[in-house]
Amino acid sequence: MMTNIYFCGYSYHTNGYHSQHKSGYPSYLFRLQTEGNCEVVVKGKKRNLEKGDLLLIKPGDHYELLVKAGQNSGDFHLVCEGTWVNQWWSRSAKPEVSRIDLDEKLIALWRNIMIEKRRPSSSQNEELTGYLLRALCLSLERAVNETVPTVNLPYTVTRMMRYIEEHATTPFKIEDVARHAGLSVSRSVHLFKISVGKTMMEYTLEIRLSAGIERMKYTTMSLEQIAVDCGFGSYPYFHKVFKKKYGIAPGAFRRKE
Repeated sequence: MMTNIYFCGYSYHTNGYHSQHKSGYPSYLFRLQTEGNCEVVVKGKKRNLEKGDLLLIKPGDHYELLVKAGQNSGDFHLVCEGTWVNQWWSRSAKPEVSRIDLDEKLIALWRNIMIEKRRPSSSQNEELTGYLLRALCLSLERAVNETVPTVNLPYTVTRMMRYIEEHATTPFKIEDVARHAGLSVSRSVHLFKISVGKTMMEYTLEIRLSAGIERMKYTTMSLEQIAVDCGFGSYPYFHKVFKKKYGIAPGAFRRKE
């Protein structure tokens, strides 16, 4: 499925800036505010964008951007179109403005597309760029969806889950999780348990065990090394947790696979 990226870059304005597309923006526009603030008008509605605000514009939308003199504004932006992007856009509602986490992995995708588009046209890998764009779109979609609270899973709980998933195989403290979610330790512990149905440590151990099973199945790493790499610290503890969960020792499990 063909996709075209017309422009991908980063802008930082300090002396004012203004652009407008009253007759409708010609393509899809993704714009992520990373520094400062600015004003936009989308379909006649004025909004103030601050750090972490993601703007999603579809072809035909009226769009105007204003950075006032003396105002600082930094943003990543990407202009694209194509069959896959059309399908991605139409399969779910896309809010015009969402507040998302400035996740480094998401920013890295944006930067990788920028780097690829800077290459001479003869050296660009359109297939790679297309997959990077898909990864960016899906990552933006997930980021937007995770900012929408539900009855059973508030946004702060989602933030804690993502933090644990990212750091599960390395040492971290409950205080780190709470700080990431902007909560006190006692509040974060209580909210996580009633929302997820398990403690943070139980959730962490599930992720570590899954990582351990993957390594036992698909690598020749020693069990001792797997225990360390997956965050258990030592093989005896890995053995204890694994056997309690699955009723079999890690070594016996590996021999069965």
